[in-house]
Amino acid sequence: MARTHLASLVNEFRRSAAETAVVAHRGNRSYRTTYGQIAQLAGRFAAELSRRDIPAGERVLLWGENSAEWIGTFFGCLLRGVIVVPLDAAGSSGFAVRVIKDVSPKLVIGDAHLLETLSTDIPRLFFSELITQLPAEPDLTISNAVTSETPFQIVFTSGTTSEPKGIVHTHRNVLASLQPIEDEIAKYRRYERWVHPLRFLQTLPLSHVFGQFMGLWIPPLLAAEVHFIEQPEARRMTELIHRERISVLIAVPRVLQLLRAHLLGEFPALTRMLDQAEGISIWRRWWKFRRVHRKLGWKFWAVISGGAALPAETEAFWGKLGFALIQGYGMTETAALVTLNHPFHIRHGTIGKALPGREVRISDKGEILVRGDMLSGASWHGGRMHPREGEWLATGDLAAKDESGDLRFLGRKGDVIVTGSGMNVHPADLEQAMNRQNGVHGCVVVSCNTAGGAEPVAVVLFAGSDADLQIATGNANHQLADYQQIRRVLRWPELQFPYTSTGKLLRREVAQWACSVMQGQHTSDHPAEDSLLALIAEVTGEHVSGANDNARLSEDLHLDSLGRVQLQSTIEQKLGIELDDDAIATAETLGDLRTMMNVSTQAKLAPPQTGNLAASVQVSAEEPEKPETNIYPKWPWSWPAHLLRIGFIEIVMRPIIWLLAKPRVTYKTGTIPDGPLLIIGNHVTAYDGALILYALPRKLRQNVAIAMSGELLLDLRKGRNQGNALHNLLAPAGYWLVTALFNAFPLPRTRGFRRSFEHAGEAMDRGYSVLIFPEGTRSKDAILQPFRQGTGLLAQESRIPVLPVAMAGLGKMMMKGWFRSGRLEIRIGAVIPVEEGIGPAELTSKLEKTIRQLLND
Repeated sequence: MARTHLASLVNEFRRSAAETAVVAHRGNRSYRTTYGQIAQLAGRFAAELSRRDIPAGERVLLWGENSAEWIGTFFGCLLRGVIVVPLDAAGSSGFAVRVIKDVSPKLVIGDAHLLETLSTDIPRLFFSELITQLPAEPDLTISNAVTSETPFQIVFTSGTTSEPKGIVHTHRNVLASLQPIEDEIAKYRRYERWVHPLRFLQTLPLSHVFGQFMGLWIPPLLAAEVHFIEQPEARRMTELIHRERISVLIAVPRVLQLLRAHLLGEFPALTRMLDQAEGISIWRRWWKFRRVHRKLGWKFWAVISGGAALPAETEAFWGKLGFALIQGYGMTETAALVTLNHPFHIRHGTIGKALPGREVRISDKGEILVRGDMLSGASWHGGRMHPREGEWLATGDLAAKDESGDLRFLGRKGDVIVTGSGMNVHPADLEQAMNRQNGVHGCVVVSCNTAGGAEPVAVVLFAGSDADLQIATGNANHQLADYQQIRRVLRWPELQFPYTSTGKLLRREVAQWACSVMQGQHTSDHPAEDSLLALIAEVTGEHVSGANDNARLSEDLHLDSLGRVQLQSTIEQKLGIELDDDAIATAETLGDLRTMMNVSTQAKLAPPQTGNLAASVQVSAEEPEKPETNIYPKWPWSWPAHLLRIGFIEIVMRPIIWLLAKPRVTYKTGTIPDGPLLIIGNHVTAYDGALILYALPRKLRQNVAIAMSGELLLDLRKGRNQGNALHNLLAPAGYWLVTALFNAFPLPRTRGFRRSFEHAGEAMDRGYSVLIFPEGTRSKDAILQPFRQGTGLLAQESRIPVLPVAMAGLGKMMMKGWFRSGRLEIRIGAVIPVEEGIGPAELTSKLEKTIRQLLND
């Protein structure tokens, strides 16, 4: 039966109530929500709209990160016929204020750290408050005002300027694309049960129509899991795809390029092997590239790309590996899809055929024209809705239709450069030629006016000298026609080109900068050092001016080993540059770090057909992977190990501590939650973990994982550095006892922190609290040492309250004796919530002050 509105999808939620709907991966944690819970949330929010007397047709502004709360409130509005105004979480508060002024919403709902930036009298509701603020009883009835012609959202696109203009979508607009796909799914549903549940890794914001299609509309039809990730870091995505057994990745081309770069770095021989994969069958591809498939997981089989044009070399890369790469075409005005490649009949290099129910034609000038039910019939600006004029939409995109009826995307009409000689130059052709050259790891070609008229200007990210750049430009010109020749080249002054949150290149910003340089308004030699120093200052919380390449990362810029991990993550998130864990740990100066970034970018983002650094590394893709230095065991989480640990803590450890040390335990606050918590304490002796466990409430102490020195645990496991041969012989047994009885896991001092943080997050997901010692080493004189910068990072990523524990009197007890001394007082402070928006450096300082104050009380 054909659907008449999107609110009917809530019935799909209820039918799949026990199935996992959303897994939000935030920081080092994973938050799972079932379809039944989302249906309940939608019903409770619908009841809240009724309680606030917000009728159908009024607006609610939704501003937050992808989450189950986002989906629940969205469908709550659908049930009531209230119009949603979704905003990109990466957008500015200034733009949000302009949209609010234009649409006059009755309620603003979203993430607290975003809504708190708004200066408005309109009622606000935070996602974090939904559980306590919404009515307890859900109302899942669908308003009579909801029909196929009812507007349900106004989407303000990322390219909107100071005059906000939104695209209005009705239920019919989306159903025109969804219904034919639902009909096609029905043909294959009997096969889906063999791979159920399908799991989608969604990297686009739900405020984007492509993100909505693959995050809101398709998954309920299959009872599929949707996994959200905060930042598309390539290394983390590959691990997540494997660990969570992801089936399909939904991403924009830029994310696929980052993943391609990561895999080329992991398997350098891929460059050679890909050249040998032309024309072989899909099954032989799976075998030939089995190590890549093993790394991503055997359930991963497809990538759906949209939101921007996909470079030919990126499409070829994924296709040759044996993955299905599915492209489609659409825009906000078309409520997502106009054309789509069939998943089992993919035409490479195309954006597919038009879906049923829409017409597509190519104008005399090559522009895509569309019409059909999926086309938005109105826009919103100036405080009201305006009907669209004309039945055909001129998209502004250029394409050609091949003999099979599939469309081949050629670029944006507005990007075509009409030179002074009257020739049409497509920037993509020039960019492709430049990107093939050694040292060029990014190129954007824009139009600038010169004395002779408009000319193409190539703006490049280049690792090399000016002479090398001239050679690269000459080599590129050999591949181009005379009218396409690149005569003007500029180096982009930053470490990466500007992109939107959905991975679209902000070509206009590049053009404005390039043309201003050509006109002599400012120099192109803007130092990239400023950007790197700003990132370091963001991590450390200290601004150092005037630093040059000789500045030492540790001594001059105050970047410790854990701070380097945060910097590594920040560089990858903001610049798309992936740095090796061991390499960044050994960088000594700012110049070392900058050189490393240039080499990494050149090696990993250069096209595979060039002789780049990644291809020159003599590592075979058939060699076995090196084992991890540290082991992160999960067997201590099994019920037998858990019972053994409880028996040891209650029957053996606590009585011994009471007998020997007779510590006093004092509480600075009332009730302490059962967990999970991040527990922090000062570090003086080898027994501090046991002492803190002794002081904690029973239910809390029985569910704690303790972070111990990775180097110490490694030495125990390997049976070395214990002082004598007998101790070395007994050390492995000590390793197994410590791991089993204290649920210990490694926290290295110099490198490998991200894996340790991930293990801590997994422990928290299973209900364990995690105990760490932020000083990173024992204090010989019992005086509190400065906290490591990564303390705040771990607390921020974990997003759980912090419990400070201070052990006062340890110094005196060590000097004057332990036995029944009563000199030790274990002071348990008040639980500290981790506030949204607080930076890691500020949080580290706050936690250190808390422990210091507890010690001095």
